[in-house]
Amino acid sequence: MPKIPVTLACWDYDRTAALADGRVSVEGVDLTYLTLRVEETFLRMIAHHEFDAAEMSLSSYTMSKFRDDAFIAIPVFPSRVFRHGSIYVCTKSGIREPKDLIGKRVGVPEYQMTAAVWIRGILADEYGVPVSSVTYYTGGEEEPGRREKPGLKLPARIKVQPIPPDRTLAEMLGNGELDALYTAQAPSTFGKNGVVRRLFEDYVAVEQAYYARTQLFPIMHTVVLRRDLYERHRWLAVALYKAFVRAQAIAYENLLHTGVTKTMLPWAPAYSDQTRALMGEDFWPYGLEKNEKTLETFLRYHYEQGLSPRKLEPRDLFAPETLESYKI
Repeated sequence: MPKIPVTLACWDYDRTAALADGRVSVEGVDLTYLTLRVEETFLRMIAHHEFDAAEMSLSSYTMSKFRDDAFIAIPVFPSRVFRHGSIYVCTKSGIREPKDLIGKRVGVPEYQMTAAVWIRGILADEYGVPVSSVTYYTGGEEEPGRREKPGLKLPARIKVQPIPPDRTLAEMLGNGELDALYTAQAPSTFGKNGVVRRLFEDYVAVEQAYYARTQLFPIMHTVVLRRDLYERHRWLAVALYKAFVRAQAIAYENLLHTGVTKTMLPWAPAYSDQTRALMGEDFWPYGLEKNEKTLETFLRYHYEQGLSPRKLEPRDLFAPETLESYKI
């Protein structure tokens, strides 16, 4: 039986490296792995459906379910990030604790971006900062001209407006035109002249306490297939899922080596031990069952923030074939 050619766009993570270099193959598939920055992958897949499969923003994928339903996901999560450390404030704004954000001007590259969904939800749930209590300003963080994804229709209580097309969020935060910035990437003005700092300066301890309390490890990205390809070859969803799991197992194994370290971080083994002590051996789980609470929380945030017209359930996101496995 000839193999089906499949092009996958995904960044070069340790957990996908074995897929990218061919150590792990996909059953029945002749795989072309394109190592692209996530921003490029998202744009090309969402706007033009260029790839057979791709890493995708969890928020953008959730929005697509209500727009054209052009994709179907598998329960693989190549990017997960705790986001307390992704809130930056201008020291001129007088923000010292989360509640000081209320009534302030907050930049965000896109209102719908997954990192911002998690940040707003965490601030509302954990610190009493309602989503509608700030005014959001969208645009390019470092380059002018970034625009919100199409199809965004928000309730009137959510105040969002674009910054001027020749300005950047980093610049506006640095000069005090914005009070805060919710973002996935540290702004270039961070740490310069003491004007921009993190809201949670000891963010690692805050994030570890958050996990210990909630058992939530925020999911940023999932993996999707084009629905037309999936409908022609339903077996592809499980074949891809199994391959991602095998590739991740190699990354887990590499973290356990102590004779030699496979990264350039000097204390990587100690950090690995600390992570497993807090989060367990499978601290980056794939599949629906171990991620149901995290996904339920995200989908609630997505709905509460006006991005979903109705609240989806975690099972609604994934190919049904990937949600069950055989038993002997």
